[in-house]
Amino acid sequence: MSIGEWILAVVAALGVGIGKAGLSGMSMFHVLVFAFLFGARASTGVVLPLLLVGDVAAVRTFHQHARWDYVRRMLPPACLGVVLAAWFMRDLDETLYRPVIGWVMLILSILQFARMYRPDWFGNVPHARWFAWTMGILAGAATMLANAAGPVFAIYLIAVGLPKMEFVGTSAWFFFIINLFKVPFSIALGLIRGQTLLLNLILAPAVLVGVLTGRWLVERIPQRLFEHLLLAFAVLAALRLIGAF
Repeated sequence: MSIGEWILAVVAALGVGIGKAGLSGMSMFHVLVFAFLFGARASTGVVLPLLLVGDVAAVRTFHQHARWDYVRRMLPPACLGVVLAAWFMRDLDETLYRPVIGWVMLILSILQFARMYRPDWFGNVPHARWFAWTMGILAGAATMLANAAGPVFAIYLIAVGLPKMEFVGTSAWFFFIINLFKVPFSIALGLIRGQTLLLNLILAPAVLVGVLTGRWLVERIPQRLFEHLLLAFAVLAALRLIGAF
């Protein structure tokens, strides 16, 4: 890797940590950067251990705010989504990975924009069992294919009306568990290897700094403005991966 690529990797690792502190839109940034650096398919294995580092830090920081009823409600369908996506990844050609990740990012970004402008869009639907299963399967598939389930889970938690700190604490535990669940699948697919773990070891401190930075940002920067900026960038990044320009 060149110096410029190392700088990009460190910045993306910071983004992983910031996203784990509650600014889920930041996940779109590191998905793009790591896909650019390592290839769309291989990047999922590079990112997963970094996500787990961020998960551990987030759990230690926000564990007391978790709502376990929502964690338990979403875990079974999310695990099913991971299994389905892992099966799909066995036969997915490398050249198709970038547009697949791009479409996932674009759809999630549009859903996020809709949620921000139409807070009453879901009505009483979020509390329905079928809605939890639909969002759970989508979150599991998105996290396995592109490590990009943050916006999906955010839409669900905001739809059910969780306050900010409960949102962060619940997300921390959910993603810690689901990312641990993904590890055997990523190893079986050859996505996590000794070489990628060495890279993870080098980048892990940047993830921890990102979690602390994210916590500081959550407390001081207006959430709506920050999400607008991140989602606008995510749409452009998704269009670039799809090949629209």
